[in-house]
Amino acid sequence: MTAEQRRNLHAFRDYVRKILDPTYILSYMTPWFRDDVVQHIQAKKNNKGPMEAASLFLQVLLELQEEGWFRGFLDALQQAGYSGLYEAIESWDFQKLEKLEEYRLLLKRLQPEFKTTINPEDILPEISGCLLNQECEEIIQISSNKGLMAGAEKMVECLLRSDKENWPKTLKLALEKEESKFSELWMVEKGAENVQMKDLEDDEMKTLDVHIVYKEEPESQNLSQNSCSSEVPPTYSPLKPRNYQLELALPAQKGKNTIICAPTGCGKTFVSLLICEHHLKKFPQGRKGKVVVFAVQVPLYEQQKSVFSEYFERFGYKVSGISGETADNISVEQIVENNDIIILTPQILVNSLKDGTIPSLSIFTLMIFDECHNTNKHHPYNMIMFHYLDQKLGGSSDSLPQVIGLTASVGVGDAKNTAEATEYICKLCASLDTAVVTTVRDNLEELEEVVYKPQKFFRKVESRTTDRFKRIISQLMAETEALAKSIFEELGTVTLENLSRIQNRNFGTQKYEQWIIAVQKACMVFQMPDKEEESRICKALFLYTSHLRKYNDALIINEDARMKDALNYLKNFFKNVRAAGFDAIEQDLTQRFEEKLLELEGISMDPSNENAKLKDLCFILQEEYHLNPETRTILFVKTRALVDALKNWIEENPKLSFLKPGILTGRGRTNQTMGMTLPAQKCALDAFRTNRDSKILIATSVADEGIDIAQCNLVILYEYVGNVIKMIQTRGRGRARGSKCFLLTSNADVIEKEKLNICQEKMMNESISRLQGWNEAVFKEKIRQIQIQEKLIRDSQGKVKPVVDKKNKKLLCGKCKTFACYTADIRVVEECHFTVVRDAFRECFVTKLHPRPKKFGSFDKKAKIFCARKDCLHDWGIHMKYKTFEIPVIKIESFVVEDVATGVQTLYAKWKDFNFEKIPFDAAEMSPWAQDLNLQGVDGLE
Repeated sequence: MTAEQRRNLHAFRDYVRKILDPTYILSYMTPWFRDDVVQHIQAKKNNKGPMEAASLFLQVLLELQEEGWFRGFLDALQQAGYSGLYEAIESWDFQKLEKLEEYRLLLKRLQPEFKTTINPEDILPEISGCLLNQECEEIIQISSNKGLMAGAEKMVECLLRSDKENWPKTLKLALEKEESKFSELWMVEKGAENVQMKDLEDDEMKTLDVHIVYKEEPESQNLSQNSCSSEVPPTYSPLKPRNYQLELALPAQKGKNTIICAPTGCGKTFVSLLICEHHLKKFPQGRKGKVVVFAVQVPLYEQQKSVFSEYFERFGYKVSGISGETADNISVEQIVENNDIIILTPQILVNSLKDGTIPSLSIFTLMIFDECHNTNKHHPYNMIMFHYLDQKLGGSSDSLPQVIGLTASVGVGDAKNTAEATEYICKLCASLDTAVVTTVRDNLEELEEVVYKPQKFFRKVESRTTDRFKRIISQLMAETEALAKSIFEELGTVTLENLSRIQNRNFGTQKYEQWIIAVQKACMVFQMPDKEEESRICKALFLYTSHLRKYNDALIINEDARMKDALNYLKNFFKNVRAAGFDAIEQDLTQRFEEKLLELEGISMDPSNENAKLKDLCFILQEEYHLNPETRTILFVKTRALVDALKNWIEENPKLSFLKPGILTGRGRTNQTMGMTLPAQKCALDAFRTNRDSKILIATSVADEGIDIAQCNLVILYEYVGNVIKMIQTRGRGRARGSKCFLLTSNADVIEKEKLNICQEKMMNESISRLQGWNEAVFKEKIRQIQIQEKLIRDSQGKVKPVVDKKNKKLLCGKCKTFACYTADIRVVEECHFTVVRDAFRECFVTKLHPRPKKFGSFDKKAKIFCARKDCLHDWGIHMKYKTFEIPVIKIESFVVEDVATGVQTLYAKWKDFNFEKIPFDAAEMSPWAQDLNLQGVDGLE
């Protein structure tokens, strides 16, 4: 066997694992396999199933050094009846097997119906040619011993592993012959609309189509030769637009509202410049256009502002912008009035329309929505278009701006077929008031010179076979759960189990996270006649559930990163626990953890416990940088904790430390970490663009939408998958020739999800093509009917205004149930901050200097505030200087709200959900202490 054959077999191992039951060929492999190995493989099948047995078989096979084993393996396949797999490996061509994948997915979905409607004994004679002889015998035996339903289930299992090219059609004919109702569900004709998974045609499981982009020119490509006039400085190098870009811009230049759908990196920003320039130049002498460009994220806003300013200011147009970062210090009204092109994050305009700063959208002549697929539900894009559509459908005589949407993918929502996908896209078009969806059709060859279709590799990695770290942490979690249950046993009225509907939860899963959050919320509003006892019990349950949540977080980190990273996460948590209240319960829980710490540290440092996913990731990176030392990589991961963990792993790994990783995460705060600041995000992007030493950027989803990242030729999705829109965006992050994209996961469902996304993309493209063939008048009428229906729903919902509850209520600490204040004491500062004016409230909290002080507008954030009970110290919010006043600003999620009259307790996640009487802040109410308080002198937390 040649080294190439060994590499190929390793590369295509997933096909073998999906099809081969190795116990059927072991008798043919006795010259190469010892008896104990054969027994091990048979035991693996009995305990774990044929796929795990096939993995072990391949592992042993690829380690063989004896001559002739590869030919022997092929002969064994042929002798056992694996003709399809034999043919594929003989020629290294797996296209026929890959074409069966959509039918496997469909059969999996229809399995419950198959089991209850099919008599396997009736159709087995017709389909036996698609199965192995041993499989047919097993189906007959199981049907006889366990019943027809069990036999049908075994038949499905065998069909899912069949390597016979004609099995879907043979099954169809067998069903029709038996006049089975199931035949109506089993559609095998190509293009049948009720087959949910579309034909994958020539795509292979290991080489599925992705778009990765090579760009020779900068993002701010010039618009046209005509734009190059004497006004252009000599340092500016004009570049001619491509024909496909002109094609994309044409309908918009004709004044039509348009959604432009084109691959990431093909120059949609440039197309928007092209449209914008044409729009501004069309106005006659004495009239001017006014363009607003929306960007959904602040880094994208900064990018768009830079591109538009660089291009248009050289021609005398005024360009400015406002984002959430700058809104407090800038007048929106003046920015809009004094500029020709305004770049905004959309919430800025939503707020301005709401408070009347911008009276109407008629002030603009063109609106450009970047990443326009977000125009749905309560997204700010949709809130802006609600104003637009209310004006349009309300019969206003004021002119409305032209609307342009830009996206790499319009998406299909939850559509299961082309008809549903078409309806979904129509709703997006209705939201943006456009009856034109533009894609590249006439200049596809030119587009394909820019947007390449390299291989996408699916890497299924086995999880740790034994995980002592998980076993110990799970034991600690079980002990903590038992302690929480003992609290309920004291009460005898309620149990831990019935506080949440979520059942069958496993440690270290998102489901457990959901369960613990539900339990924690239920515990926070638990009530007893004895309020002291209520406080004790609620606080104890809060502590137990908080520790369970952190343990669960650590197990999730352990699953995807090193044990060391998960352990450090827990060590930091217990360090913070010690620094806070550290009451008897926390001391007990900390002691339990520390008793296991030495053992956990030993396990985490043991090289044999290395995560198999990290081994594979290391192998991919080493291989790619060996082939091309100039490789530039983006590594996408799910969470910020994993970003930090993988950065540390790369830096500490002598084989990979040369990569000098950078990181890019979102700006919002989670329960685990603070986000990156805007300057830090800018710095990370700039460093990756300009510093050739930094060869890899580790990023969360913030990097998958719109942001222009430097040329990359390797994209790795590390346990990272979303919907079809996210798939199209992340694959577009690569921007160089010969690019590759790897999906690395230990979960087969992740691969299935990604393959479903690929099918949905094909469905989306089919739907767009169908819409492009519609008569424009018909399309417009369809859009109008959707808009009218949606407005009726919106208006009916809008009329039902919640009644303001004027009854006085208590705010109790969410952890210890200590009284904090009454709602009558709360005042609203500048419509969004909530303070307490009751003098006695200052005795209820202590302060600690804020780790990230900041000034914004009239506010100066100085400190954090905590419950004053030394055994609690629950985070209540912040202390800030507002004008001349020192005021506490509280967050509602830190409190339980109790009705004074009824005693009923409620939790609120946001202030907007709490419909009490909100009284505006009045400086006259403030007592002298609020003006004189010196935070440096507060004896708070250190």
